[in-house]
Amino acid sequence: MAHPWLHATASDLGRGIAAGKIDPVELCETYLDAAETHEFSQRIFTHVTRDRALSEAKAAKARADAGLRNSLLDGVPVSWKDLVDTAEIETVSGSDLLKGRVPAQDGECLQHATRAGLVCMGKTHMSELAFSGLGYNPVTQTPPCVNNHNAVPGGSSSGAAASVAFNLSAAAIGSDTGGSVRIPAAWNDLVGLKTTSGLVSLDGVVPLAASFDTIGPLCRSVEDSAQLLAALTGNAKTPDLEGSRLSGRHFALCKTSVLDDLDTGIADGFQDAIDRLAKQGAKITEIEVPLLPELLSLSPVVFTVEAYAQWKTELEANPDAMFPQILERFRGGLNFSGVDYVAAQKRMMQLRTEYLAHVAGYDAVLLPASPILPPDLERLKTESAYYQHANLMALRNTRVANLLGVCSLTLPTGTPSVGLMAMSTPFGERKILRDGAALEAALNA
Repeated sequence: MAHPWLHATASDLGRGIAAGKIDPVELCETYLDAAETHEFSQRIFTHVTRDRALSEAKAAKARADAGLRNSLLDGVPVSWKDLVDTAEIETVSGSDLLKGRVPAQDGECLQHATRAGLVCMGKTHMSELAFSGLGYNPVTQTPPCVNNHNAVPGGSSSGAAASVAFNLSAAAIGSDTGGSVRIPAAWNDLVGLKTTSGLVSLDGVVPLAASFDTIGPLCRSVEDSAQLLAALTGNAKTPDLEGSRLSGRHFALCKTSVLDDLDTGIADGFQDAIDRLAKQGAKITEIEVPLLPELLSLSPVVFTVEAYAQWKTELEANPDAMFPQILERFRGGLNFSGVDYVAAQKRMMQLRTEYLAHVAGYDAVLLPASPILPPDLERLKTESAYYQHANLMALRNTRVANLLGVCSLTLPTGTPSVGLMAMSTPFGERKILRDGAALEAALNA
């Protein structure tokens, strides 16, 4: 039987350390042993950083013994997506293009987290250069989905989600450019927070499309998300979730585009979640957002042009090193001119303003995190049309928040691999986490 620590939230583990009931070194060893011996270890972790983890755990123990802990999560083991620079550990963003790249120092967000006392226990696999929502990576490894081991876990933070879902880390840090935190969080029944661009430092993070790239946590509770956000930003003041209730809150249920062509399991699970929230006192109003189809039509321009501009030199110098489907997606940036890109960016900014005015009367906007259930791995390997359709559909709903520039939170609904996503405003993390705590409590009731 698995040790109960392996199922606990990061925040509960932190409270156990504070109360003297959990030894950080024993906690670290428990997670390291689980990570190193699990049947899917090689598919989830690029590196298990045992020496670093134990050193940091011993320091956390000394602080705990002296009553000088740096945060609630001081001493808690966390995994890191393989695009956050980790000193003296190969960091290649899931790509052979960067093979042998060993940074000299940690990325800034990892530095902040280390100062808060988080224990870096390993690096996790991901989609190549973070440019896929599926988590399928034939170049390195493809982790399994916790609910269906024959399916992909979602990407690009695939190993991050799997490390938590399979109880091999207490929480994980991933990145989200078009849905790469929220899709794997939803498919593996986790909480995933897409932060606002600019909130968490990208210094020392391998880029995909820097104007959309964000860093965020995948974890077991909204409280964990709040604590991890504080650690990532170096902010000692965590968002206040105390007393959060649904009563008096008014949510919009978006009907435009995001409810089209849902898998039956998604449609049923999402509607069940909405019904339960309403019974628990949430006021939910169905709304149309007429600008969404146009907004989504800008995706091929704004994402692919920036991504291809970022990686053109490396890609074209060694195209055979890439999975052809990912390479083709990058090269989609060649289909648009500079005029197309500037016009699309300008229109996206206009639509952002129109959207915020349209939903100003609501606490958050609700929609399914993903319109599809986790796709079958073998079909992705052999059927090109299936891969392309699955990748586009997986990203459709989450990328709305990236295009709008807002923060967004996905919550498990209780139906396997069905996530409920709430969108707030730019830099509205404290608000969305507080709303998320109320939604979480109602969904768990």
